[in-house]
Amino acid sequence: QVQLVESGGGLVQAGGSLRLSCAASGRTFSSYTMGWFRQAPGKEREFVAAIGWGGGTTYYADSVKGRFTISRDNAKNTVYLQMNSLKPEDTAVYYCAARQLHVSDSRDVYDYWGQGTQVTVSS
Repeated sequence: QVQLVESGGGLVQAGGSLRLSCAASGRTFSSYTMGWFRQAPGKEREFVAAIGWGGGTTYYADSVKGRFTISRDNAKNTVYLQMNSLKPEDTAVYYCAARQLHVSDSRDVYDYWGQGTQVTVSS
């Protein structure tokens, strides 16, 4: 079992930056692929980024490529999402998720989810 707790959301102006964190419980964090997803009001939850066990494999949605960076610190059981050049369309609740297999952009294959953190980007 893995429990995930996100933090770092907030209100920021367009063009600004935020860094989200996701702290995981358990001693086997390093064996999990971690992903970030987001859900805007009235829309489906969509993939943002994912990172493999050791951090060497990363994968991004086209909409955030070049602006967002996913990273992890296995010693701290934490995964991060650095978000730069934020746009109003990035406004959503951001969720982290975990699975024990390879990196994926499908929300259906992730086994564990956090409660989410709100990110609001004003124009």
